Amino acid sequence: MTKDTRVEEGSGNVFADLGLPDAEELLSKAALMLRIGEIIKGHNLTQAQAAHVLGASQPVVSNLLNGRISGFSLERLVRFLNALDRDVEIVVKRRPRSRLRAGVTVRVSG
Repeated sequence: MTKDTRVEEGSGNVFADLGLPDAEELLSKAALMLRIGEIIKGHNLTQAQAAHVLGASQPVVSNLLNGRISGFSLERLVRFLNALDRDVEIVVKRRPRSRLRAGVTVRVSG
């Protein structure tokens, strides 16, 4: 017996594909949280050590590393990145005519 599998191409934002409100903000938070986790791992920090650096508790770091987005604002994630010695640059620009709506994008580098 063969099953037909339906495949849909995603939009690039899983949160939008799931129909969640504030999908762009959720995607931005997820990208920042992922980068914070990479930095913590790259420095071989324990959760307790990372908590000390970030000025947070170990359970907060655990939530961060486990992708529990709801407990974090964009502002808090930016403060964490600064605590990890990373600059965060925010650029405001006109929406391209090729898109119907303006949006939020996070680009992560080094």
